[in-house]
Amino acid sequence: MGVVIRTAGDGDREFVIRLLDEAFQDDPVSGWVFPDRAHRRATHHKLMGAFADVVLAEGRVDVTEDGAACALWLSVPADEHGDEDGPGQLREAVDPENERVELIGRLTAGIHPAGRAHEYLWMIAVAPGRQGEGLGTALIESVLDRCDREGTPAYLEASSARSRKLYERLGFELTGRPLDLPGGPQMWPMWREPQA
Repeated sequence: MGVVIRTAGDGDREFVIRLLDEAFQDDPVSGWVFPDRAHRRATHHKLMGAFADVVLAEGRVDVTEDGAACALWLSVPADEHGDEDGPGQLREAVDPENERVELIGRLTAGIHPAGRAHEYLWMIAVAPGRQGEGLGTALIESVLDRCDREGTPAYLEASSARSRKLYERLGFELTGRPLDLPGGPQMWPMWREPQA
């Protein structure tokens, strides 16, 4: 039996934030943004909430029917230039004393491809106890199938070597150089052309 996927609504906001928070607590990039573990436990959910709010308003959040996984997608038009003030506003709302909240937004915006419409997988989260069951793959493939039918490319930034391998299996390729977070881990910008 396949994975049942539905689109989240505003009523799913708290569940999506909780899932993102749990799934990314030990992610290398989250650890860089919030290096103090106690502070991360207390503050990380605010960042995940800000991300969820953007995507619930402007994109689409897909969730597995059992609530174990979600994927945050934005459709990016060819002429998208991003919000110059967004990273600063994010920092102010989430953790005003933490410059890395703003810096991560500016750095990822700086490597994001422009000039061609694409689907952007902002984040994908699988509950820690359910990872490795194929839920993330099912969520991604449901959108990639549509991308292939419509001739639309897809883009993401892998935040760990493990996720990078998954995305490579799904047809994503490294585009440009990895992003070296100052004094921290790498992120890998990855692009996938539509496939026949």
